[in-house]
Amino acid sequence: MLDLLTMGAAGLTVAGLAQSSAGWLAVERFSRRAVVVPSRRPPVTILKPLHGDEPLLEEALASFCTQDYPEFQIVFGLQDPADPALAVLARLRQRFPALDMAVVVDPTPHGTNRKVANLINMAPRIRHDVLVIADSDIHAAPGYLTQLIATLLAPDVGLATTLYAGLPFGRTLTARLGAEQINHAFLPGALMARGLGRQDCLGATMALRRETLDSIGGLPALANYLADDAELGRLVKARGLLVALAGTVPATTVAEARLPELFAHELRWARTIRSLAPVGFVMSGVQYPLFWSALAVAVSGGAGWAWLAFALAWLVRGAAGRGIDRALGLPRGAGLWCLPFRDLMSIAIMLASYRTNQVAWRGQILRTKRPVLVPGKHYIRRELDPVRDKLA
Repeated sequence: MLDLLTMGAAGLTVAGLAQSSAGWLAVERFSRRAVVVPSRRPPVTILKPLHGDEPLLEEALASFCTQDYPEFQIVFGLQDPADPALAVLARLRQRFPALDMAVVVDPTPHGTNRKVANLINMAPRIRHDVLVIADSDIHAAPGYLTQLIATLLAPDVGLATTLYAGLPFGRTLTARLGAEQINHAFLPGALMARGLGRQDCLGATMALRRETLDSIGGLPALANYLADDAELGRLVKARGLLVALAGTVPATTVAEARLPELFAHELRWARTIRSLAPVGFVMSGVQYPLFWSALAVAVSGGAGWAWLAFALAWLVRGAAGRGIDRALGLPRGAGLWCLPFRDLMSIAIMLASYRTNQVAWRGQILRTKRPVLVPGKHYIRRELDPVRDKLA
């Protein structure tokens, strides 16, 4: 049994090293893509659902107010009249008085997903036929809108989305570990998945025409899904349209200051991904070669070859991370010495995700139902129920 475990850990280490190298190469290729100039730049409405005064919120929202784009409107939505984000919006109005900006405060519920309910309440204020739905913690470069629209206007594209990098709030180790996971695991993994033919919609940014949204049933069609981005992508693809990746990489704030907060945040991600793609979720564990090489050291009794594999995995993971940072112009990550702990934490989160289907998200406790097969389709739809009780 120990021999089998040793062989398995060694094999997964090799696979993880190959994945790290391939992910680095994918990011390098993506970073060298030519900047696309759109044939036209139609007016755009940006929808920004808000919930609380998050770290770096004003900086993130201001990056959308300063877009190098001829005509755009921003609609901010909140559900609580006492939400502290209103003070941030008041400051933005003072900083950008000429900007076409609308603020909607409406607690009306629609389904179980409060973010989608917020968007539904914001919809009457939409002025333009091209929509961009962007998370509140996204920091965008001035050419972000232009690149999104250039992608959306390409033939047969129904939805444009973007990768995103992690921007740590401050220099705390926890925030840097969170950014490490986004920049060196999620981001190259998403690019490799796309290279294998997947067309995932990444919910930090979603751009589409209003007519496309109307054709799939509008925002209410997403109201009972935690992974509303995945459902939106599925519905758009079901219309025979493409989900395309724009050539811009905004950043998302990594605000967690303590490890338990980061663990809980990443656990929510893990449970959501596991519910959508259970096989792919299991296979994603291969991208942590430092864990597998450390396991090989343990089960082989500290064999010399296992220690060499561990050292090689550490070196490759570090080189790949530095290469990704350079390709995308990102600040240096958490540091080489943190990588074994980061891989161990990632595997621990994957294992913990199987404990329950309950997900804590913005003041709600939600759970995924059992898979519901839809007649005539080759996918599994997972809906959400509110959970009235506290987590067990």
